[in-house]
Amino acid sequence: MNAMNLLPLQVTGAATLLTVALALWVGSGDGVRAGLRRAILAADRVTTGIAAILACIAMAVAVAAGLWQVVARFATETPSVWSEALVRTALIWMAFLGVAVALRAGALVSIDVAHRFSRGALRRALEAAALAGSLSMLGVMFWFGWIMAERVQFQEMAGLEVSMSWGYAAIPLGAVFAMMGAVAHFLDRRSEELESAV
Repeated sequence: MNAMNLLPLQVTGAATLLTVALALWVGSGDGVRAGLRRAILAADRVTTGIAAILACIAMAVAVAAGLWQVVARFATETPSVWSEALVRTALIWMAFLGVAVALRAGALVSIDVAHRFSRGALRRALEAAALAGSLSMLGVMFWFGWIMAERVQFQEMAGLEVSMSWGYAAIPLGAVFAMMGAVAHFLDRRSEELESAV
């Protein structure tokens, strides 16, 4: 493996370790740490709210374009050339932005048995490991999503005649929103799913 292939992993690994260490430090203190925690959670409310609104808009666009495709194909017998590409792009945006909302709510698959039967420092270590795993994956998504968005900027989406970068931009943007949601969930676990799961 050459240095170019290792660079994203090294940067992502270092950034993940720093972020987890910062989250552990911020989550376990008073004074300045509590103020920093409140600031992070306030920023998360804004970013997760924006991600949720944009994901809902993307879903509404996908539904409207899909409905138009059905009407155009069967009612007027003149299928639309742009609606299928718009549905696909809107669903991609909805999924990548929706990940931020799911991470914030703690709704993704987790190791709930280990979480349920652990307490204190062991539970916090499991939560930190889960945060590190999420941040590592999201960091790689951000890095390569950004590269792909730049690489395809001069190609056009068939039917829409806009740059393919608009589709690929969902990956790095969704990763940034999701990183914020993951850190906020670590600092303020809202989900009762793990405790009430049978």
